[in-house]
Amino acid sequence: MKRFILLLLVTALILGGLSAACRPAGAPPEEAPVTAEEYFNRGIAYGREGEYDKAIADFNKVIELDPDYAEAYYNRGLTYDYKGEYDRAIADYTKAIELDPDYAWAYNNRGAAYADKGEYNRAIADYTKAIELDPNFAVAYNNRGLAYADKGEDDRAIADYTKAIELDPNYAEAYFSRGLAYVGEWEDDKAIADLEKCIELSQDPSLTQHAVEALEDLKKLTQ
Repeated sequence: MKRFILLLLVTALILGGLSAACRPAGAPPEEAPVTAEEYFNRGIAYGREGEYDKAIADFNKVIELDPDYAEAYYNRGLTYDYKGEYDRAIADYTKAIELDPDYAWAYNNRGAAYADKGEYNRAIADYTKAIELDPNFAVAYNNRGLAYADKGEDDRAIADYTKAIELDPNYAEAYFSRGLAYVGEWEDDKAIADLEKCIELSQDPSLTQHAVEALEDLKKLTQ
């Protein structure tokens, strides 16, 4: 299951008086950037458009202009993550952490990259550090739960999903994760309740479809 990672939301600069209405929302600025911030914002925009190589090129320029720009390393790592280049992503998240030791999202995303490589103990260590830095970090609890589930530690996984839901009662993904864990524990009523809650809350069509399919399959087995 894809671990959740956050693309840093930065409002794109409007250069040269150009109205945002003149181009699609989130599209890269049309004028050439000059400052590190301008390259950064264009890199974010390219990332949103799925133009990952262009985004990486802009983040490279940011780092050239400002080697201590932690968020540039973080977002370049995130872009590598989207490309499936996990070792490069880990290296950039690590650099972001070196520059900003309290960067909880960098720990979370590095954990996700480790999990995608099957290095679950390292993933759990990073999620735990993210939670230490931000005790209300619902996404990190959910991700740590996924790593525990991958290790077959379902009780710990369920505890983490439950904490994520406690912190964010509208967290559809956590309900889905816990629902699947309950299926594995043969707690069908709880599983059905969680999958139904996921469907009720989800605004992600892909997640909704997965939950609907899982719920249909489970109900067939319990009839």
